[in-house]
Amino acid sequence: MTAQTGFHEGELAVQDRAGVRAQAARLGGAMLATPDLNGGMSTFLAHREFAVLTARDADGRLWTSPLFSSPGFLEARDRELRVHAVPTAGDPLHSLAPGQPVGMLAIEFATRRRVRVNGTLADVGDAGLLISVDQAYGNCPKYIHPRHLEHTDIPAPPIERSATLSAEHKELVRHADTFFLGTIHPTRGADASHRGGPPGFVQIEGETLWWPDYPGNNMFNSFGNLDVDPSAALLFIDFDTGTTLHISGQATLDWVTPSDADGGTGRRVRLDVESVVWGARW
Repeated sequence: MTAQTGFHEGELAVQDRAGVRAQAARLGGAMLATPDLNGGMSTFLAHREFAVLTARDADGRLWTSPLFSSPGFLEARDRELRVHAVPTAGDPLHSLAPGQPVGMLAIEFATRRRVRVNGTLADVGDAGLLISVDQAYGNCPKYIHPRHLEHTDIPAPPIERSATLSAEHKELVRHADTFFLGTIHPTRGADASHRGGPPGFVQIEGETLWWPDYPGNNMFNSFGNLDVDPSAALLFIDFDTGTTLHISGQATLDWVTPSDADGGTGRRVRLDVESVVWGARW
């Protein structure tokens, strides 16, 4: 995938609709600059123990998966990121094909800091991944809930795959204050982002989920992707047990009358569930 500069057509369209194109242009320098994974960026990544990865499985379906390992598993230099971990057995991205676009978000919950790294999966091995990086930039700490992560000895439930949400799945979603969103653009690649809010901010209507788009950085990287390609992947985690709920489907951005429920933005995202994987541990 050839690196391209500037906001793409979907990002610009959503920025225009929201009336923030000028503000986005002022803030977009770090995101659009040539990535440099040395210095502070490398140090931040080296100390992380948790990240999420967005990619497609062998059937072309988009998923977002967790990577939880010891500090040092993310090794960045120049424009390469070596990931000394792979999605666990049972995870929908356990077997990844190289050569595809991927998006990664590394996050430190305790200090509410995060970095997004997007690029091409150059190599896949039993011990890890190699990403050729096109974009690397920090995000603001908004809506990140501080928490401490630790491995658990609680036995993992059997892996379940389905096309619908069970009562257990819905219970996790209804109590979640955090999830991760994966999106993709046909030529600009994949992206992984964090979404947070008060417990219950994700609503369930049958096999459709929706959540408010709270005020952010106005660049609309995720929603710009959805404006062009509705493929979306959600990852919910039971942080007490490490059990994961992966949801893949088609998403749309709804423009509604602004209210307190959406932080006054008048934007909500609606996702129609198509495929679910439950039980894989990080």
